[in-house]
Amino acid sequence: MLDLVKDETDRIDSRFLEPACGSGNFLVRVFQRKLAAVEKKFGKSEFQKRHYALLALMCTYGIELLEDNIAECRANMLEVLAEYLNISETDDLYRAASFVLAQNLVHGDALTMQTQDGLPIAFAEWGYLGKGKFQRRDFRLDVLTGSAAFSVGGSPFANLGKHEIFTPIRTYPPTHVRDLAAASGIPREAA
Repeated sequence: MLDLVKDETDRIDSRFLEPACGSGNFLVRVFQRKLAAVEKKFGKSEFQKRHYALLALMCTYGIELLEDNIAECRANMLEVLAEYLNISETDDLYRAASFVLAQNLVHGDALTMQTQDGLPIAFAEWGYLGKGKFQRRDFRLDVLTGSAAFSVGGSPFANLGKHEIFTPIRTYPPTHVRDLAAASGIPREAA
């Protein structure tokens, strides 16, 4: 399956959404391919390798109905990152990745597009600005999927640019790994 989208799995910043991600079998394989691309392009620079590995993680998304499955998916993804970078739970990057996974891997229902709490599913779009800075913008899934109909030829909205359709519900200021780590809520000494 992944070979059918090989060009995308080889792009560090291409985004993948698994709407029924289970324990992450598909997402883990996507992430491993992205990490291979990180290694090929940035393997000689530890700084870039760490930040682009986090970006690769930031570009994987999942939705899962069962609470134990989404927890296992997050743990599996985090384990792959930790093993690749040889980091432990006390590392800021590990804690930042834990925060990212809490945002990107949602406990909810892809059919109703709602979280287990009945709220609309929202995803964070992450971008790497360079020099260790990341940018986050949140988008509602139902708006993103509904907007796809606007791009169909003949639609009165087909001439609108994506910037006019895809409006984030929240934009955050640029941030560093240490700030994302702090947002994880995991104290450094307790990690």
